[in-house]
Amino acid sequence: MDDLTEQARLRREKLIKLQQEGHDPFGHTRFDRTHQAAALQEHFDELDGREVAVCGRLMRRNELGKLCFADLVDGSGRVQLSVRRDVIGDQGLAQFLDLDLGDIIGASGTLFRTRRGEVTVEVARHELLAKGLRPLPEKYHGLANPEVRYRQRYLDFLVTPQARGMIEQRAAMLTAARRVLDGQGFIEVHTPILQPLYGGAAARPFTTHHNALDLDLYLRIAPELYLKRLVVGNLERVYEVARCFRNEGISPRHSPEFTQIEAYMAYADYHDMMALTEELVGAMAEAVVGGLQFEARGETIDLTPPWRRVPLLEGIRAACGVDFATLATDEQARAACAGLGLGAKDGATWGELLDKAFDKYVKDRTMQPTFVVDYPVRTSPLAKRKADDPTLAQRFEPVIAREELGNAFSELNDPLEQRRRFEEQLAARTAGDEEAHPLDEDFLVALEYGLPPTGGLGIGIDRLLMLLTDADNLRETIAFPLLRPER
Repeated sequence: MDDLTEQARLRREKLIKLQQEGHDPFGHTRFDRTHQAAALQEHFDELDGREVAVCGRLMRRNELGKLCFADLVDGSGRVQLSVRRDVIGDQGLAQFLDLDLGDIIGASGTLFRTRRGEVTVEVARHELLAKGLRPLPEKYHGLANPEVRYRQRYLDFLVTPQARGMIEQRAAMLTAARRVLDGQGFIEVHTPILQPLYGGAAARPFTTHHNALDLDLYLRIAPELYLKRLVVGNLERVYEVARCFRNEGISPRHSPEFTQIEAYMAYADYHDMMALTEELVGAMAEAVVGGLQFEARGETIDLTPPWRRVPLLEGIRAACGVDFATLATDEQARAACAGLGLGAKDGATWGELLDKAFDKYVKDRTMQPTFVVDYPVRTSPLAKRKADDPTLAQRFEPVIAREELGNAFSELNDPLEQRRRFEEQLAARTAGDEEAHPLDEDFLVALEYGLPPTGGLGIGIDRLLMLLTDADNLRETIAFPLLRPER
């Protein structure tokens, strides 16, 4: 403990003194609270003059001779305490003044309103429920260093209401999404996080090992293939709020651990999933911003349906002049894209160049809600072909304010075609594509028993929350983001 500040040392000395006097600041197991701070504010008229009991963290104190005012903060908000010598006694006042900011206390007394209109508890009794052994950040500067904020997230939540509010908004989003899905007859399920074979997305997995089975396992990159197994099992509408893991870099837009909602609906196609996306995103927006309009990236975004639809290849061709539909090989794609400034590595594939062209010339120029539709089959191994153009898949990605928020298909349910596509993915893996899909034999067997026509949808919760709150970093939306170890 050589790194303790002087204030922290003094707090430990107080702790020792209290223990020597027979008081254990960590001995309480509970406190009989009657109301949270917000309830006192909301229901003051009916509680005025009644005795109440509150508990929380001491965050401000102002001593005025025989009178002391203080702020008590709990999970709902703040309430003022009034501690008077003629009410609590000399010893009680002295003990209160010996508390440190950040200490967790309980207090009971009469509720009243001061001449300035402040809802206040006239403290008759108080007790120390837990001692804060480290001082809180200075009130007006708080945690200014983003690195410290993310590493000591608990402290960020404690002193920054906006950070704490982000977690509350996240919960409200998920409640709203569940309400929509449950109301349409979907059931919430849980599929394996530890998987013997990963799949459902183009990504590299995290690998772990089960000792008892002597078996390598993977953290799931997506729940898709298991959710579709459930649809085969006659669970016609299923969804999962899924924690997913992808062994990729960390950036303001990417996290190796993230949350998405995936939903699957039998006897539906990607047009039905567009309608579901509009409803889901709208409900989540209302839970966070109170309506379908909000400010993001300097513009007013309007989520009112119907959203615009833009075919992917047409959008790229109109923006930069390159028609990927006419480019058969990787070499042709590299030649056509040479002057586009895509920052592609040497040897980039057709699909990689398509993704980069989409990012630069479509996604980064799209502000209002848009469904980018009809992706090439060669980059959509799990999606059904379009009947009028078999080179394209019934697939879309929703884009809002330059953010790609999800992925959806009319699901490929032909087991023989799915096997051929998996085999093409295996060839790509052999050629060096580490993110190509492995061949999942058990999933193919499930498809052979019959998957009805099905629409599937995945929406990234972290990125959507970042957008709705106009945050500039995905880490703001995650309670405890992954960070590099401190040196």
